Amino acid sequence: MVVTEEMHVPSWDLYELSIPCTVFGKPQPDLAEPWYDLRLCGTGEPGQDPDTPANGTTGLSLHTRYGLADLAGADTVIVPSVPDACVDEGRPLPPGLITALRRAYDSGARMVSLCTGAFALAEAGILDGRRATAHWLHTAQLAARYPKVQVDDSVLYVDDGDVLTSAGLTAGLDLCLHLVRRDLGAHVANQLARRMVVPAHRPGGQAQFIDQPMPATDDRGLAPVLDWARERLDEPLTVEDLARQAAMSPRTLYRRLQAATGVTPLQWLLNQRIRRAQSLLESTDLPVSRIGELSGLGTANNLRHHFLKQIGVSPSDYRRAFPLA
Repeated sequence: MVVTEEMHVPSWDLYELSIPCTVFGKPQPDLAEPWYDLRLCGTGEPGQDPDTPANGTTGLSLHTRYGLADLAGADTVIVPSVPDACVDEGRPLPPGLITALRRAYDSGARMVSLCTGAFALAEAGILDGRRATAHWLHTAQLAARYPKVQVDDSVLYVDDGDVLTSAGLTAGLDLCLHLVRRDLGAHVANQLARRMVVPAHRPGGQAQFIDQPMPATDDRGLAPVLDWARERLDEPLTVEDLARQAAMSPRTLYRRLQAATGVTPLQWLLNQRIRRAQSLLESTDLPVSRIGELSGLGTANNLRHHFLKQIGVSPSDYRRAFPLA
């Protein structure tokens, strides 16, 4: 595993750094023997003052036994993250890291990124022409910077055979357990997940559960009619109903709502109904058929259809991911 900043790793990067250590770093002789041989390889950037936190942030100083040269010959290379400045400010990634990643890939290594680690794989050209993901906060930057990458911001992880990428935080854990499942079987992965007190399996195609608020807009005149509509999502609303409530023509409403939200009125209604269904699935034990009615999506089958299309999982799977306390 690559540690992209050997000194003063920011505290918020420690989660992705610790996931592979937890999954692969501790031998589990009763589950599989041999287990993985995990080696942390520092980038060893020259000229960094050990007394000055990287990028002005506080964190931990890591001194690794291995360096980038040790990536050669690895069966799997994991990049858990890259420095924030490389994502947000466009600071170049260490050339030695990019060269080492490319050499490892060309030598047949399986390449894995968690969260912003995808930027390193993309910079090395490893993601060109491939489908990949990262945390939804960074996917737009990833797509803009590397147009040859088919960025998918709607999934937890992507398994493209010898190259795998994940969204941020807990999605990285999902991907690591997926790797164990691929390598050692479902039973071993399930037992390991049980020891870690985490769900045994969340499919990679499951959506990143991100809130999708209405984009900011200066068109405050729409707020009353949108609030009115949200209170009546269980009713059969039309564009004409919204326009009548807003005291404008359907054509004007269509134009202004699309300019304000980026979607058509009917798509806005569908999005709001999906969000209502999500909230009910998370906070109640109502049957799916009743949630379909209350959210305005109609029958249970219609709710499942739209939920699978928009969220990527069935309502039942979504509810299992957010059990009642």
